Amino acid sequence: MRDIVALACTVCRRRNYSTTKNKKKTTERLEFSKFCRFCRKHTAHKESK
Repeated sequence: MRDIVALACTVCRRRNYSTTKNKKKTTERLEFSKFCRFCRKHTAHKESK
């Protein structure tokens, strides 16, 4: 039941990371603080479609 999701930077909107997510247990969108190599700083990365 784990699906692959992409994480996009909230500043520049680029999809930098991918991760897996259990859709039955976690219904809301994921959000992590990750390093964006395009912004060259740590920014919030949210799950994108």
